[in-house]
Amino acid sequence: MPIRIVLDAMGGDHAPIPEVLGAIEARRRFGVETILVGDEPRLKAQLEKAKAAGLLRVVHAEEVVAMDDPPMVAIRRKRRSSLRVAADLVKAGEAQALVSAGNTGAVMATAKVVIGGIEAVERPALATWLPHRKGASLLLDVGANSDCKPVHLQQFAIMGSIFASQMLAVQDPRVAILSIGEEDIKGNDLTKEAFKLLQQSGLNFVGNVEGHDLFEGAADVVVTDGFTGNVVLKTGEAVYEYIGGLLREGFRSSLRAKLGYLLSRPVFDHLKAKMDYAEYGGALLVGVRAVTVICHGRSKPKAIMNALKVARDFCAAGLNEKIGERISSRVKEIPNGKSSVAN
Repeated sequence: MPIRIVLDAMGGDHAPIPEVLGAIEARRRFGVETILVGDEPRLKAQLEKAKAAGLLRVVHAEEVVAMDDPPMVAIRRKRRSSLRVAADLVKAGEAQALVSAGNTGAVMATAKVVIGGIEAVERPALATWLPHRKGASLLLDVGANSDCKPVHLQQFAIMGSIFASQMLAVQDPRVAILSIGEEDIKGNDLTKEAFKLLQQSGLNFVGNVEGHDLFEGAADVVVTDGFTGNVVLKTGEAVYEYIGGLLREGFRSSLRAKLGYLLSRPVFDHLKAKMDYAEYGGALLVGVRAVTVICHGRSKPKAIMNALKVARDFCAAGLNEKIGERISSRVKEIPNGKSSVAN
């Protein structure tokens, strides 16, 4: 059975053009079979304009979840939205993964309620790769949960460790907590209590890391609450764009500078491949039963294309099934209602 990815084609800031063009490229370059969900006349018009009529299946949905819609609106009131119809297709088994550049909170809530969460996981988390000089680390949560409890960070660490071991082929990934100091007494109540849980988790816990450690490869998996993680992620992207803008201005300033750019172009292409979020496509929502990838609202066709490709690759690797099986075997309920890692 071929792997099919369903794309919420109306979710992004500039939908549906980037979604349609990205899906076309994913099909032509990587053979990704995508179902487009959204305003059928508009989607078919874009396919015809791109000379790709009939290349992709289109499923109609007359409503759209806006970026400022509360998550529950997407679930309770907009049952014919492109996001909800896309999730229903995954639930029905017509697709194996969901990709959306829409409202993050709505995507998370819809995936958890409609597709279903992994039973042992209290809250799903958004996980993304954070490049550093030696490769990349997995950072989670980067936006799904603004407020977290220590047990949530513990579960993020377990899921992140499983994710990294599968996708980085690291046998025993190093796990750390993002904090304001390396010592276990540093940080807020959340990080201090999570530190204690991870010490007893059986994971390869290496302690706290600070912000500057993120780009040194001090850990393979770094856990934090979604508020902090989102600030880190967006700050890093903004710094990359700021430096990129300065470099472009500098290279345009003179003929000599332009010649210098031409000679240095391979270096800058390598930097872009490591730092540009479009190369990674989107963040994986770990903790739900089907692969769910959430992209930037302003994603361009390249980012959509790569998000569809990584969603297909995650499905092919059976990533969600492995996370579900392994976390269920490691997490057990204890009398006070919290979760603990089984030895």
